[in-house]
Amino acid sequence: MNGRLRGFTLIEVLVAVAIFGVLMVLTTVTVDRSLANADMLGERMDRLQAIQRTMRLLSTDLFQSAPRPVRDELGETYMPSVRSDLLGNFALELTHGGWPNPAGLQRSTLQRTAYRIEEETITRLHWSVLDRTYSNEPLAMVLLDGVQGLNFRFLQDNGEWTEQWPPQGPQGTAGVGLRPRAVEIVLTLFDEGELTRVVEVAP
Repeated sequence: MNGRLRGFTLIEVLVAVAIFGVLMVLTTVTVDRSLANADMLGERMDRLQAIQRTMRLLSTDLFQSAPRPVRDELGETYMPSVRSDLLGNFALELTHGGWPNPAGLQRSTLQRTAYRIEEETITRLHWSVLDRTYSNEPLAMVLLDGVQGLNFRFLQDNGEWTEQWPPQGPQGTAGVGLRPRAVEIVLTLFDEGELTRVVEVAP
């Protein structure tokens, strides 16, 4: 063969490099967008899981609420088994069942739990004893941020709803163990708006 091998010209090399560069840019942009979308999807899933966990804990605690009032820190008076009012330290405080005891410890299966909103965050607190003193510090678990409000409505035996519990009226000492028939949970979030759930209280 007398023919000579022909190489690429400078123009062809420059064109190939330019095409390769464009492809690299497009690939980089696509990968960056995919990663950003994956991060956004992950954050969205984490947010939805946090909301679902909060509503599930609220619903479970209310469903399993028990007619067991507790002594205050000084041991002088009893606090209602379920309490929610504007003057309280918590949005909701209640005694409920369902506290697992896999180790078989010498303790009750009832638990005193409270929900508090502070700096747009819901925190769930629970105590290791029912009749606590000032030395009994609660265990706290942050559930959800971005919270605009957490409100409750309670269904009374007469079929009427009230926004505080125990309801106003001459309940006397019997009122401290009173439980609602059902509870409407209204959770308002800055990003999701208003979420509502009605929970029937176990008889």
